[in-house]
Amino acid sequence: MSQRQVLQVFEQYQKARTQFVQMVAELATRPQNIETLQNAGVMSLLRPLLLDVVPTIQQTAALALGRLANYNDDLAEAVVKGDILPQLVYSLAEQNRFYKKAAAFVLRAVGKHSPQLAQAIVDCGALDTLVICLEDFDPGVKEAAAWALGYIARHNAELSQAVVDAGAVPLLVLCIQEPEIALKRIAASTLSDISKHSPELAQTVVDAGAIAHLAQMILSPDAKLKRQILSALSQIAKHSVDLAEMVVEAEIFPVVLTCLKDKDDYVKKNASTLIREIAKHTPELAQLIVNAGGVAAVIDCVGSCKGNIRLPGIMMLGYVAAHSENLAMAVIISKGVPQLSVCLSEEPEDHIKAAAAWALGQIGRHTPEHARAVAVTNTLPVLLSLYMSPESSEDLQVKSKKAIKSILQKCTYLPALEPFLYDAPPNILKHVVGQFSKVLPHDSKARRLFVTSGGLKKVQEIKAEPGSLLQEYINSINNCYPEEIVRYYSPGYSETLLQRVDSYQPLIN
Repeated sequence: MSQRQVLQVFEQYQKARTQFVQMVAELATRPQNIETLQNAGVMSLLRPLLLDVVPTIQQTAALALGRLANYNDDLAEAVVKGDILPQLVYSLAEQNRFYKKAAAFVLRAVGKHSPQLAQAIVDCGALDTLVICLEDFDPGVKEAAAWALGYIARHNAELSQAVVDAGAVPLLVLCIQEPEIALKRIAASTLSDISKHSPELAQTVVDAGAIAHLAQMILSPDAKLKRQILSALSQIAKHSVDLAEMVVEAEIFPVVLTCLKDKDDYVKKNASTLIREIAKHTPELAQLIVNAGGVAAVIDCVGSCKGNIRLPGIMMLGYVAAHSENLAMAVIISKGVPQLSVCLSEEPEDHIKAAAAWALGQIGRHTPEHARAVAVTNTLPVLLSLYMSPESSEDLQVKSKKAIKSILQKCTYLPALEPFLYDAPPNILKHVVGQFSKVLPHDSKARRLFVTSGGLKKVQEIKAEPGSLLQEYINSINNCYPEEIVRYYSPGYSETLLQRVDSYQPLIN
């Protein structure tokens, strides 16, 4: 056998291995093939190919493994059980940029499924190697490493702390300053995933100087980058007053308000979330947002979108209004109440209706003027029907009831209260009657209207426990009128009159 024929055997074997990994990598892109590949024992066949003498075979084997592990946690677990991770970590440090990208992809695909699988990656020493990859010359390698670190950090505070301890944060802050948009996006996303778990982790990101660099990119033309930037700033600002103030000091207002008009819905949502996370902390921060025109901008944004994109804006208005009556008035003046009423009526999702109900309650609970601003939009009957509806979720019922009570207890606008005399259940009726008992003694016009509209008659029909608060309220209302008027509108009065007719002896001359 000639030398050429001997070498041909090796060439054919190499060709077969190349063809095999390429085909598996290709097949792994389609979900319908995954189970068949798994049953055919693909994992144990790919494992030795990670250490193949031919670099392209190694890379394609890693790519195929990544695609399989990405598909579900069973396959990701098979990568861990098959002792493949230590091999990948070793190669990650030694091999060329193509292999590094593929290996980081496998680590990301395994780590994304659960904290346990992410912990397995930490346990095999991958973090130090991934952090070294953040300093690689090739932006694609940096991106792959940042992505894998983000997928590990997003699960919980312990894993996030492990990523911080490996020294990732300062390098991620350098990555957001790189020219490549894709790398900026992933680095910002990873900083967001690290910051979200605790004030301490967020502080680590702040100490690395991240806020200034993130804030500079709020007006980037790239929508996906803006989403990540706004998300990272939100995850920092949400934890404490100090962190929120640091974000504000980076002069994000008024520039961040332009994001509320963005074409991309998720940019709008994340911008609203950032403003909400700042507004919730203190009246001073909320006032700063009002002064920058933030309340009006958020109301416009809520009006221009639907569903979950609206939710952070709705909650932001509630947080601002909750701080003080002046801030609640700022929401009213900016026409926030009609917009929230629209959300309450037209949103199909209960959790969004519940947020709108809560926000309206926060606006209306301060003074009679605030309550009237809510009542004139005809919101109270909507809240009542949501509270009474058996189809409403428990949360929506609770929030609607709370909102009704807090608005009613301040409401002196009687035309809005009157329908409640007829429709409200007893636990709400007492608040309605209570409001009438406060207003009627001081308003003669209202007393007359209360009679002619049938309100007084309705009050006489209410059956209250003797000595109860409700009975006291009814007595206070009755004391506003002459005794014969009250008797005239009491149930059974016409019967009494007829009896008197029956027993009356006519006067005959």
